[in-house]
Amino acid sequence: MIKHKEQRVGVLVDVSNMYHSAKNLYKRKVNFREILKDAVADRKLIRATAYVVKTETEEETTFFEAISQQGFEVKMKDLQIFAGGAKKADWDVGISVDAIKLAEKLDVLVLVTGDGDYVPLVNYLQNTKGCLIEVMAFHQTASSKLIEEADDFTDLSGNKKYLLR
Repeated sequence: MIKHKEQRVGVLVDVSNMYHSAKNLYKRKVNFREILKDAVADRKLIRATAYVVKTETEEETTFFEAISQQGFEVKMKDLQIFAGGAKKADWDVGISVDAIKLAEKLDVLVLVTGDGDYVPLVNYLQNTKGCLIEVMAFHQTASSKLIEEADDFTDLSGNKKYLLR
């Protein structure tokens, strides 16, 4: 896919999805600074948002500060714990709503997630908003349908720069 510097880009990061993928695959953390740099690829960045889930650890506070210093707007939601002990915290609807609202101002939307739940969003943005959709994720944990539907896919697995020591 041709990337030219006049393209207006939005980057939406499903932090939980990326965090758990990197942890499970490599026992490492994600280098969100490098991901943002490559997602933008010298184009016009309109908005970069990282969607995070807040539990009660101190460690994550430092992480949320670090990610905001790297150029992301951080949107936070609390982890829900249900009576039976089940935990739920996903941003699928929030990310989708933001993507649809942003689409009018963008040429390219970069989704940093491997979650196949975004396939209908990708189709909608491509077919009704005319957006190009790029996906960045770890191939092993990414939905094959999401990869197939995206206009471009960057496999984060192939490059150690996307991981922190």
